[in-house]
Amino acid sequence: MKALAINGSARKNGNSATMLKHAVRGAEEAGAETELVNLYDLTYKGCTGCVSCKLLGGKSFGRCAQRDDLTPVLEKAIDSDVLFLASPIYFNDITGELRSFLERFWFPAITYTKARTLLYPRRIRVGMIFTTNAPAGHYTEYYSGLVRTSSWIIGDTEHVAATETWQFDDYSRYAADMFDVEARKRRHDEVFPQECLQAYEMGKRLAAPI
Repeated sequence: MKALAINGSARKNGNSATMLKHAVRGAEEAGAETELVNLYDLTYKGCTGCVSCKLLGGKSFGRCAQRDDLTPVLEKAIDSDVLFLASPIYFNDITGELRSFLERFWFPAITYTKARTLLYPRRIRVGMIFTTNAPAGHYTEYYSGLVRTSSWIIGDTEHVAATETWQFDDYSRYAADMFDVEARKRRHDEVFPQECLQAYEMGKRLAAPI
């Protein structure tokens, strides 16, 4: 069982990365071989619309034709049994790095045939992790859309989310006085560990043998 973890956050020890590492630990305890990739360490672009991945008989049919730092990561994702994706939510969306990854991971897998044939060799279990300083329920519809798309193209997908996250070591140093800092700190100490546990349990569940 191979599990690939994709960190779409620039912070390697932030909220998203922390939850992702808990998911990885769960997968390892289920017996999976794991690898974690930090997208912000790589140099790449999103889909360029070249449509080479749709060209019948083309050398890149069913695969992204671009060649850059993301190319081996995409191959590992296609070859994985379990895929974890983590991102904070910025301006109602995942980070640009994770969005670019998804464009180049999702698009080559689909066809415009009447049967809507999918091209990857097998289905992959996917666990998504989202973190936001917004309140619970704020992005439910958005998360559901990503889960539906992933479930169609890649395989059974589920998600966990952390809300009202702790952002700054010292809130007094930043233009951020809209927050109740004590409440945020209390939530980080009491609720965030529970959200990390959800990520761990998801990781262990998805990596369990079928």
